[in-house]
Amino acid sequence: MKKLIIVLFLTNLILTSCSNIDTSPIIPVDSAPTEENIAGLINQNTTWTNDKIWVLNNKVVVENGVTLTIEKGTIIKGKEGSGSLATALIIARGGKINAVGTPDQPIIFTSINDNIQIGEKFGTNLTVNDNSLWGGVIILGKAKASLSGDVSEFQIEGIPASDTFGLYGGADDTDNSGNFEYISIRHGGAEIGAGNEINGLTLGAVGSGTTIKNIEITGNLDDGVEFFGGTVSPSNILVWGQGDDGLDIDQGYSGTISNSMVIEGNTSDSALEIDGGEGIYQAQFTLNNITLKGNQNAPGGKYCDLRSGAEGNLNNIYAYDFKTTSYVRLKQDNVAQNYVDGKITFSNWEIALPDGVAITDIFQDHSDSQVASNIATDATNWTTSVTAGSQTVGADLSVFNWTYANYQGAY
Repeated sequence: MKKLIIVLFLTNLILTSCSNIDTSPIIPVDSAPTEENIAGLINQNTTWTNDKIWVLNNKVVVENGVTLTIEKGTIIKGKEGSGSLATALIIARGGKINAVGTPDQPIIFTSINDNIQIGEKFGTNLTVNDNSLWGGVIILGKAKASLSGDVSEFQIEGIPASDTFGLYGGADDTDNSGNFEYISIRHGGAEIGAGNEINGLTLGAVGSGTTIKNIEITGNLDDGVEFFGGTVSPSNILVWGQGDDGLDIDQGYSGTISNSMVIEGNTSDSALEIDGGEGIYQAQFTLNNITLKGNQNAPGGKYCDLRSGAEGNLNNIYAYDFKTTSYVRLKQDNVAQNYVDGKITFSNWEIALPDGVAITDIFQDHSDSQVASNIATDATNWTTSVTAGSQTVGADLSVFNWTYANYQGAY
């Protein structure tokens, strides 16, 4: 009888214990959440891994002294928003970005509306005409810039003045903001005010210690890449379908942009827009081995607009598919004077001329005639008419085989 009681007791104990066990299913490690929402300040070294999609809910700021590392193949998506709610990744002065992708695993910044998933290089539901769906990427440094009033620092375009993390400028031309390589930035350019949008990639006084190469900007409402002063020398940049200008230079930028391409879209203005310094400090940029592709529907469609005291050197440029009304412009007297004084130089241009257009039609002095530059006739000394595809200058396009633009047959 005692044996029976003991057996019944043990049986009841086992059944009672089993009823208290959590029987909910075990979630395996590989079923962890595939999205991580982020916003605000990053104040310690941080890594974004490629096993999830990182979603920008608002501005995300890498603070002074902090490094953000982004693994190759990582996808970052920005939520929609405008004004103070526009999404952007901002590397503040003194902060660093260590984002190094590869041709097979580029790092992709895009919109939350893009259906691209982990492990993919391209989504299927958006096109180059889908823009302003989020903000963009902003890198700020401590190099020199020529600023209005000869101040040493300024608030970057696209960030409200109340956000002090938007300051750029200084005196350290070798400043290092990190490494930014094999990056594709898509569908950005959110408005923060009337006529004020965020560029695909904004570089504010970024120093020569920074590495920027193999960058694609696709379908941005404003400029593709804009340089506000600084000394960084990027290479292998491709801009496709920007709403304003492809490569935009301002405030005494003095680096070299090499082996790069601009592909105009249906709403583009100038492939190249170049302004000089705004203060006493002046500097000269250099463009080497650049290919420009026009668009017959672009409302602006200029090859290059040189404005506001621009100074620099434009070498080995190839242009094709532009409209018959497209041109290179010296906009103001101080630009025309800089050309006359040898502060603006052109060499080795090749253009596939539109029907009925001569080289002398393309290079135009639009200053107010106080300065006679003779650029139209001079242009025949450095420009050759070629058949499209037979050029000997311009960018090596093979470096862009990894891009969305190449995938879509944009050039």
